[in-house]
Amino acid sequence: MTYFSRRGLRSGYGYAVLMASAALTAFAPGAHAQSADPQFQNADTTADADTAADIVVVGAGETRSVSTLLPANLDALPPGTSIQKALNMLPGVSAQSIDALGLNEQSMSLQVRGFSTTHLGYTLDGMPLGDGAYNNYNGLTISRALISENLGRADLATGIAGLGIASTSNLGGAVMYTSSNPSKDIGLKISQTVGSENALRTFVRLDTGEYEGLSAYVSGQYARQDLFVDQNAYTRSTSKQINAKIMYKTDGFRLTAFADISRTNQADDAYLSKETLGRRGWDLGGYAPDWQTYLSRNACAVTTTPIKCAPSVLPEKSGDVTYTNGQILRNDGLFYLAADIEIAKGLSARVQGYRHTDKGAGNNFISGLSTQGTATTADDLPVQIRDTRYTIDRDGILGSLSWRIGFNHFEAGVWTEGNTSSAARYIRNDVKGPFDLGQFLGGQPATAQWVQETDWTTRQFYLQDTVSLLDDTLSFDFGFKGTYSRSEARAVPGIAKAAPPASTQFATGTLVAKDYFLPEAGVRWEVAHGHELFASYAENIAMYQGGFKLGPQSVTQAIWNVQGSTLKPETSRSVEGGYRYVSGMLQVSLTSYWVKFDDRLLQYNPCPTNQQQNPGCGNSFHNAGSVTARGVELGVLLKPAPWVTWYNSASLNKTTYDQDLNFCTTTCVLYATDGKQQVDTPEQLYSSMLTLTQGGLSASVLGKYTGKRYYTYTNDQGFGGYATVDLGLSYSFDDFGPLKNTKLSLNVTNLTDKRYASNFDSSVFAPSDPTGSILVFHSSAPRQVFGTLGVAF
Repeated sequence: MTYFSRRGLRSGYGYAVLMASAALTAFAPGAHAQSADPQFQNADTTADADTAADIVVVGAGETRSVSTLLPANLDALPPGTSIQKALNMLPGVSAQSIDALGLNEQSMSLQVRGFSTTHLGYTLDGMPLGDGAYNNYNGLTISRALISENLGRADLATGIAGLGIASTSNLGGAVMYTSSNPSKDIGLKISQTVGSENALRTFVRLDTGEYEGLSAYVSGQYARQDLFVDQNAYTRSTSKQINAKIMYKTDGFRLTAFADISRTNQADDAYLSKETLGRRGWDLGGYAPDWQTYLSRNACAVTTTPIKCAPSVLPEKSGDVTYTNGQILRNDGLFYLAADIEIAKGLSARVQGYRHTDKGAGNNFISGLSTQGTATTADDLPVQIRDTRYTIDRDGILGSLSWRIGFNHFEAGVWTEGNTSSAARYIRNDVKGPFDLGQFLGGQPATAQWVQETDWTTRQFYLQDTVSLLDDTLSFDFGFKGTYSRSEARAVPGIAKAAPPASTQFATGTLVAKDYFLPEAGVRWEVAHGHELFASYAENIAMYQGGFKLGPQSVTQAIWNVQGSTLKPETSRSVEGGYRYVSGMLQVSLTSYWVKFDDRLLQYNPCPTNQQQNPGCGNSFHNAGSVTARGVELGVLLKPAPWVTWYNSASLNKTTYDQDLNFCTTTCVLYATDGKQQVDTPEQLYSSMLTLTQGGLSASVLGKYTGKRYYTYTNDQGFGGYATVDLGLSYSFDDFGPLKNTKLSLNVTNLTDKRYASNFDSSVFAPSDPTGSILVFHSSAPRQVFGTLGVAF
């Protein structure tokens, strides 16, 4: 038996593969993320990885727009770069991060056709990764789930994700990551990277080879890098991660087990405002290791300590004062077991169970009084610690059936998940001096601002039929899914000596988002050899978000009692259509789309991100009505000769609010937002990548232009467009003795040293910002250089 017939590939990941360069992305089909067919979810990605230097997968045979990123597409970026950041070159995508590798948790963001990070779906081998929120509550980022060298492929559905994806946030598409399979041959791969800001990364992967259908690999990485900002201590970020995968295959049966253990410890950067940027520049850091000066600045606000006040002098203002910008910790364990079974000819099933646990923390020094718990004031210090804690404990099951009969391909699937998450904010008043905040803090905090636990219940099912006619030159797919998501939040006392006061404690309440008929339909017509037309329509609903900054339950009980019963879940209706042309020398994909995003929920938190944040600040949520997105995307891949490949993408997007915004805090104000461009949504995106290969030498240049982005709803404030360039050079030596391959690489990120506003903090978007004082953006990383030596045995 074979899992990979020509017929199966046409209806799954696509049948057209063309020779192309080692680092190019093209347009791929949108495989159903949780299909029962083994070829959909468990295609031999080892084969993909082994030949990725020579192929591009093209989206022929699909009814919607999907782009595929293959492992070799990462060659223009340093090893260890987040796969999510690598998506930035695809049509319609804006991927942002403060660091060169795209790993910083707080600053990772993704914008696709007007939908932000948390309005997209994410899966790994069919297993849900949540909504990508920084304040994790239902998943984890791909960087913590999969080491980049273990990527088999990443399929980005830019508008319509397909019915089978296990997600309750995919209003605007989804990213479906697939891990590589174990190699059939025994082998050992080792790479070592050094680079700017004391960067150091080691990667190791051992493959056992295949024996009587059984194969496995185990791999690990250790990485570290310092911040680029003006701060001389406590700037280090580290990552320790292990991936392991075991696969057993026999006739008509495949069993796969996967494990990921990740330990992330990241030094954070300051959020800036336009006003701060004008005074302090791009690289504002903290006072560390100058503890005494930091104390003297804080003493001006906390006057009861014996520390003498030394007021800030321009260009510094008191609001800039910090010792560090905090440390982010995330400990994850992610596991799944999946079975693919051929029940009978044309009838197959897939069952997958998974488990994910997370322990997280965010620590920072803040202004406040530490009494040390003593009666004397002689040891009092004007510094406290803000200790934020997170947990996730979730597990779930996915199951699906696939039945091929005649010209029909029927699919049905279910997904259920239970999850308990928590978030807590503690204030510690026992600070005696500076120390490394990159650790989980023990002992009992003095006070709590808020502590909340949430139980999440998710149920989803889908039914679909794909009809193929005229020797598969004409196909239709149609079906629907039903989704139910319930979040039961409850305020709890926590572990502090003093329970949270009612003025800052989160609410207790329940929200339900459900719709049992969300249709999806599409058509694809191969009008001539290599020429295709396609069109799709889909409806979707998103569950209410969680987390202490984005979820509508992260408000006081009083605000919840007013707002809770009036909230409506966000929904979307999407239409897209396009044309593809595929030949040996040229590939073209043109897509246009229209999306209606209803009951757009806007969150407002007036507390500056570098101060104590709690619901007592006035955290609130506002229904902005509907948003309409219209756009067009073009991708062109040209290969005029075997040694040169040139890929280009262009995207135009107009995403506007359909009504004026009635913004109510203590009073209600009507803002003129009708027709204004949605925040953090560039109208223009262009990317270009040129790759040259000759013998063992490879050179890739990647350029990206991102258009103007606003961070206020009235569009009175924003940042202009900017262009970046990344460079990748490598040389692979012939086999030498036991070495199967030795490769030297040089990567330069932000080659032109362009400084720009990278990601925006969506929790502080506001109607207007006339003085440019909202702390809303992170600065970009400057030019950085990385060198890598890799060997294989």
